[in-house]
Amino acid sequence: MKTKSVTIENRKARHEYFIEDTLECGIELRGNEVKSIRAGRVSIKEAWISIEHGELILHQCHITPWVTANAFDVDAKRDIKLLAHRNEIAKLDKTVRLDGYTLIPLKMYFNGKNCKVELGVCKGKHLYDKRQAAKERDTKRMISSRRFDW
Repeated sequence: MKTKSVTIENRKARHEYFIEDTLECGIELRGNEVKSIRAGRVSIKEAWISIEHGELILHQCHITPWVTANAFDVDAKRDIKLLAHRNEIAKLDKTVRLDGYTLIPLKMYFNGKNCKVELGVCKGKHLYDKRQAAKERDTKRMISSRRFDW
């Protein structure tokens, strides 16, 4: 029996930031968090990533505790360690420090048995950039909805 693939996306990030680069990382989970993620009971809308002591740390990711979990289970908004190679982390750290970029989780999904997080190296959009993107999106929608019957 094939199970459906669960993908949690951060659509807000695509609206709020220019995404320059992406990187796939593993995630260190505890207890019943894997079951909650498989059920889609996770929110990465307000999450962000920092680099502390050479490690990637995911902040403000809300993983709802599993229904049958005990009272001593992990906190729903705990800081979670992401797994990546040391040289990739060093490259990200250099980019974030020098160029003013930020690290945002874009997607959380399962690759086989393993849970993965796709993080993006992002730069914030200004209001006029958001308006321009909305204008382009509306124009494309209008053009695609018209039928040309010649």
